[in-house]
Amino acid sequence: MLGPIQIASRHRLLFLLTLLLSCGFFATTLFGYFVSKQAIRDAIIGQDLPLTSSNIYSEIQKDLVRPVLISSTMAHDTFVRDWILRGERPVAEMARYLAEVRHRHGAFASFFVAENSGNYYTADGILKQVSEQEPRDAWYYRVRAMADDYEINVDPDLANRDALTIFINYRVFDFDGHYIGATGIGLTVDSVRRLIRDYQTQFQRTIYFVDDRGRVVLYGGAEQPVVDPAERPGLSAQLATILGDRSGGSYQFVDRGDNHILNVNFLPELKWHLFVEQNEDKALAGIRRTLYINLAISFAVTLVVLSLTYFTLTRYQSRIEKMAVTDKLTGLLNRHAFAVLIDKLLAAARRHPQPISFLLADIDHFKSINDSHGHRVGDQVLARIADILRSTLREADFAVRWGGEEFLLVLPGCTAAEGLSVAEKLRAAVAQAQPEPENPALRVTISIGIAELADGETPDQSINRADKALYAAKQSGRNTVRRAEAANG
Repeated sequence: MLGPIQIASRHRLLFLLTLLLSCGFFATTLFGYFVSKQAIRDAIIGQDLPLTSSNIYSEIQKDLVRPVLISSTMAHDTFVRDWILRGERPVAEMARYLAEVRHRHGAFASFFVAENSGNYYTADGILKQVSEQEPRDAWYYRVRAMADDYEINVDPDLANRDALTIFINYRVFDFDGHYIGATGIGLTVDSVRRLIRDYQTQFQRTIYFVDDRGRVVLYGGAEQPVVDPAERPGLSAQLATILGDRSGGSYQFVDRGDNHILNVNFLPELKWHLFVEQNEDKALAGIRRTLYINLAISFAVTLVVLSLTYFTLTRYQSRIEKMAVTDKLTGLLNRHAFAVLIDKLLAAARRHPQPISFLLADIDHFKSINDSHGHRVGDQVLARIADILRSTLREADFAVRWGGEEFLLVLPGCTAAEGLSVAEKLRAAVAQAQPEPENPALRVTISIGIAELADGETPDQSINRADKALYAAKQSGRNTVRRAEAANG
């Protein structure tokens, strides 16, 4: 009799568990819907829209900010100013110069307008003479009168069949500070529009640029212009506050019965405001559909969904934890991770005493690399050196991105003398490496300071000694290794 009773009890238990799980599923699904709705809303405001803005800003730095720097270089070019002061002769020299700028930097157009003659120069020579009576020349007289050094403006390009072009107009002064003209380059808006359109498709958001007067100056599509914020009732009331806040932020408004969330960033290089807008009701449409589907799911599917959800959340949490302790550029640990690991290492050393050495490495002349080759190459150099550190160190060692171009290496079980050997190996590996494949002539060296953790000394004190040794290595000519002096008793 015991066997059947046990089986019946199991069946009842399974039935009760199934009933409880089913009821719990329906209850938690409804509850989860409202919680998820708020979570998605919070994520849009706090994470998604700001992240989208950051990604777009990083991309337009390559497409728009670089032309500003090129125009600045043109405006301060000694050749340009000397050529104007010589009487704008010969014309072929200026045309050749503008053609070289356009070719070298991949610009859509390059130009110079001389104040004295009114000549509008392009890579093909003199295009025309500007005139205050010509409406299409109004930009030049606006630039001449403005207080800022430059402006970014969207206009048709007369020299290129009126193609809509983003112009960077830069004021030019002679060596005595007298205004002598305007120069700059232009790039077609199509590439920027494609970029915005791709982001709109990817993130399902509306993205556009607004100037300080509240006008939409650039948007992702050509078929349906974005309405100016001042003409949208829910947004116009907040427009003055939005445009006046240079620090950016998130805003909410209602338009045509739909709730909208707006993230705004001010781009000082472009003097535009980046608007990233999300229709909240459309963003929540998916979760509403999920609610209806989940309510019809059977008990067996519930178990699968719960398992998949657990697996997904575990992976997501793992990625978040990795992001919290890892430097994005180099993939090395960050200072937060160092604080956690060093505490564990010191605790282990108290149980089983062992030497610990700190190596503080710094890239030599890193600022000149950024200045000469650009920050992209600088970032590639940092990432390449990080790869060398990872491949050279032992499994027990760990490397930390300590500062801009500084790296901290922690060597457990390693004396200062042994650390000296490791440091020399690292220094030689970096010196022999080729950090920029496109520029094989570029070579990089590092200087390293070494300190072994002394009895009664904190890691900060030991690292400070390593920093002094690093300074000594720099002073002795760089591309060298120095061992710190012994800690004071």
